[in-house]
Amino acid sequence: MNTNKRTARIVGALYIIATAAPIMTAPFLGFLGGGIIGEPIPDYLVSVSANENQVYIGMLVELVWALAVIGIPIVLFPILKKHNGVLALGFFSLRFVEGLSTVVGSIVLLTLLTLSQEFVKAGVPDASYFQTLGTLLLAAREWTFMIGSGLFFSLSALVLNSVLYRSRLIPRWLSGWGLIGAVLSFATYLLQLYGIELDILFLPIALQEMVFAVWLIVKGFNSSAIASES
Repeated sequence: MNTNKRTARIVGALYIIATAAPIMTAPFLGFLGGGIIGEPIPDYLVSVSANENQVYIGMLVELVWALAVIGIPIVLFPILKKHNGVLALGFFSLRFVEGLSTVVGSIVLLTLLTLSQEFVKAGVPDASYFQTLGTLLLAAREWTFMIGSGLFFSLSALVLNSVLYRSRLIPRWLSGWGLIGAVLSFATYLLQLYGIELDILFLPIALQEMVFAVWLIVKGFNSSAIASES
């Protein structure tokens, strides 16, 4: 029982870290723009080089984010597999891809830093050449986020809450909320692929995950559902 409570608290803490980390990157990487493909802040190539330390800090925060994302399914897997091994493996795989996409995004960020430094060293270079490469790197970073931390994240939330709803490891109102939020989140990122911005649809799953995290830290998993595993 103590092990299960400790597991629940670790998962809750990891969810909070995975939610807070991307928000914490904003003060360090905000000069890249508002996250819209093809619309970076003017002179961002100069800004990236001038804010080298901020880029490194932002990258480190993203790596913490990636570790938290990957840590969640690792810690949860032993519990979930007792209720549905296939879905537990699916959840693990989806969140692993999400975490990996964050690492790839950080590598792209460092590549953008190198490009920015070369742009500054060149003095008055062929701006169109550097601008094209910079735009491609920003687009790669944005698409990586949209697919990994967007679509794959949404699918992982759908799979997780399906297991939680069936197993009653947490109250069904909470896992049901997660199912609805996951569908809306998937729709949010799917619509973005077609240039339709409805970010408000992401709010339900964002709130649900924070309530879920606090629930795990304070209440833990349903003891009767844990007992039925054996």
